Formats: sequence, C-alpha cells, structure tokens
Amino acid sequence: MSSLVQSVDWLAIAPPTLAAVVGLVVLVADLFIGEEKKALLGWVSVAGLAASVLMLLPLRDGDRATFCLTGDAHACSYTADRFTLVIQFLVLGGALLAALLSVTALKDANKDLPEGEFWFLLLSSAAGAALLPASRDLATLIVALEVASLPAFALVGIKRGDKKSSEAALKFFLSSVTATAVSLMGVSFVYATTGSLYLTQIADRIQHVDGQFHTLAQAGVVLTLVGFAFKTAAVPFHFWVPDTYVGAPLPIAAYLSVVGKAVGFSGLILVTVVALPSYGDVWGPALAALAALTMTVGNVGALRQQATRAYSAVRLLAWSSVGQAGYLLVPIASAAYSKDAEKAIGSTVAYALMYAVVNLGAFAVAALVARTSPLNRISDYRGLYARSPLSALILGFFLLCLAGLPPGIIGLFAKVTVFAAAVDAGLGWLAVVMAVNVVIALFYYLQWTTLLFRAPEGEPEKHRVPAPLTAAIALTAVLGIVLSGAPQLVLRFSATGLF
Repeated sequence: MSSLVQSVDWLAIAPPTLAAVVGLVVLVADLFIGEEKKALLGWVSVAGLAASVLMLLPLRDGDRATFCLTGDAHACSYTADRFTLVIQFLVLGGALLAALLSVTALKDANKDLPEGEFWFLLLSSAAGAALLPASRDLATLIVALEVASLPAFALVGIKRGDKKSSEAALKFFLSSVTATAVSLMGVSFVYATTGSLYLTQIADRIQHVDGQFHTLAQAGVVLTLVGFAFKTAAVPFHFWVPDTYVGAPLPIAAYLSVVGKAVGFSGLILVTVVALPSYGDVWGPALAALAALTMTVGNVGALRQQATRAYSAVRLLAWSSVGQAGYLLVPIASAAYSKDAEKAIGSTVAYALMYAVVNLGAFAVAALVARTSPLNRISDYRGLYARSPLSALILGFFLLCLAGLPPGIIGLFAKVTVFAAAVDAGLGWLAVVMAVNVVIALFYYLQWTTLLFRAPEGEPEKHRVPAPLTAAIALTAVLGIVLSGAPQLVLRFSATGLF
C-alpha cells in the first residue's frame, strides 16, 4: 500500500500557509492589545495578505508538488502549477482589496464589528480559498472548500444586533451545508467506483469502471458538482446571493462576489476537466444548461431592481454577479466538447480575472457612497459626478467593463473570448443565449451609468475619502485601465498549464 511522503515543499505551500499563520497571530494578538490599538490588527492583516501574494513570485517558473504518493509521482495532494498560481493570485489579491475596504468599514462601524475576530475569519477564509486550486485529491478539495466557506458564514453574520445580517448568515449557512452534504455523497460514489481520491488516478480508473457501477459513477459525477455549483451561485443554487450580499458588511459582499466565485470555479474545473474528462458527456450538457439558466435568471433579476428600493445597488450587483457566473460557466461546459480543453479553461480564468478587478472596484465605489447613504439605493448615485467626479468616472468605467462596452475594452475582450469558446466547441445555441443576455445586461448597466451624470437633487455635498478606500478604488481603476489598453496580457497570464 502506498504511503504519503512526509517531506514538505514549504515554498510551494507558502501562500495559503502564510495567510493562515497571520490569521492566528492576529487572533492571539487581539487578546493582549487595548481597544485604542485594535486598528493595528487590520494593517497587520493587510500586510499578511500582501506578503502571501508576493510569495507567489518564487513559484512562477515551474510546477511544484508535495504530499505525493511514493508509488506514483503524479498522484499528489498539493500542486503549485500555472493554474494554481493564477487562481491564488486572484484569490489573495481579491482578499487584499477586500481587506483594504474592511479597514475603513471597521473604523466606521464604531466597535459594532469585533476587529480581532473579523480579521481572523477573513484570513482563514482566504487561506482556504488559496488552498483549493492547489488541491489535487477530492478530500483536500472538500476540506479547502469548507475552510473557505465556514469563516465566510460568520463574516456575513458578524454585525452585532443586526437581524438582517443574522438572517443572511443563516440562509447562506443552511443552503451551503446542504450543497456540501450532496457533494460529499458524490465524492463517496466516485471513490467507491475508482478506489482513489487523487484526481489523476480517478481520471484513469473511471474509464474502466465495471458496467454494473457505471450508473453509480455517473451519479457521483453529478452530485460532486453540486457543491461547487452552489459556490459559483449557479441557478438553481443562487437563492442565497441577494439577501446574503445585502446582510453582510459591504467588504464581505465584495469578497464573496469574487473570491467565493473563484473557489467554486476552480473546484469545478479540477473536478470536471482534470478528474472526470471521460465523463464529459455527463457534465458537459449539465454545465451548458446551468450556464444558460444562470445568466438568464441573473440578468432578469438585475433588470427588475427598483432604483428607490433600499439596498437596490447591492442587490443589482448581487444579481449581476449571478449573471456573470453564467458567462463563466460557458467555457467550462465548452471544454467537454472542445478539442482544446486548455484553451477553453483559459477563457474562464481570463474572464474571472477581468470580473474580479472591475467587480471589486464597483463594490469599492459602492462602499464610498454607503458612507453618506447607508441604504445604498441606486437613486443615491444620482449626481455622483457633481459630488465626486473621479469616483463617478471610475464607477462608470467599471459598469461599462461589466457590460462589455468601450472604453471598458477588457470587458468586451473577455466576453468575446468566452463567446469564441462556445462557438469553437459547437455550442452555437449557448452563444446565442449569451448574446441575448449581454443585450439585456446593457440596459441596467447603462441605466445606472447615466444616473451618475444627471443633475443631483439638492446641493451636492463633498466628503473626504479615507486612504484605504482611496487605495482600493485607485488600484482597481489602474488595473482596469491597463488591462483595457493591453487585454492580451490577461489571456497570456491566464494560460492554465493544467495539461
């Protein structure tokens, strides 16, 4: 019987490990420092996440693997390949921007949010999210998924005495636990039919499953996908999204919209393309149908938001994120039909990178507006240009990127890449559904954009923008503008190297 090699490649596992260690340091330090110095914990957390991102640099030159079986060098629990590093960059970079937003949010909350616990939970979730794309066995994959998710439940409900926050956390928790339970059943079926949890071994053995276990294997494939479909907010596992985003602190909503999705999509990619490529006839049509449903329901939900309803801006971003999840599913579904699965997966990763930058930027501007308009209605953005010209221009740019319109070239480029993946795979009907949804999305993105430049109601008031919030908005704006000028950088960077 093969055993695990006990030597550990510490450099390979450094990015998630560093985030986890800083989280523990912050939790312990919280016990010993006074209230007046609690703000330091935030800056230690930001520095820890920045250091985790920097730890990716020494890994960029080649594949590294650790926790491998002695008898099979290709069967490893942790692999730091190109795909892993790109997703870890997205996850840790997204967590870093969410942390910058959180520094301001915690200061404004005036002790309504417990600082030590908040930072520990955020760092723990980020560590789990960074571990997941490197996981190459189903047990590690599920554990990483839960390490990323469990602290997120607590973060959503962390507002003291806020019923809306508690209700959002409960909905998120119950639906997530159900999805995870279904996934674990799927994993047990896959293990029963293949005798292995390692993705590379599963890919080889599942092709030779005995005929009487074929149905069990198919059921295992479908059930395993459910947990990851939930994390991506794919329909019909999307019901938690609007209420959870509204109830959570705004930086956590931003974190979930980007990092939560990255976790779900990287898990889906590993399970389908790496572990179960021979079952493409099962998961390909399922993901194609999910993609069509998800983008349609998400965009129609966003279209129905009323500008004067409380929290309508956050709800629109929540429904928009469901619609964007549909676009992200398209290339993964296409990988089942495409001759070049790596190129199809690269399209998803490229789109995820674009979406992460512009969606975090949109949430950053929403956090700025929420400081003076806590109900965060879309109508509160009317005349933003008169109050804060630069913020209005940046938000307008982000909304145009999400819509796929110039000058948001990166958004257009990403949509064309996804569209091309569907066409190349022969999924013409899915490309048509996507085109229709892009047109629907244009309406509500442009409606919000035009509102920014209308004459304000009453005398516009100008407020000072805190430095961390300024840094988050500026960083996302610069990245968005640079990538719009050279969109080919995203495609080059997102080459996965999974095969």
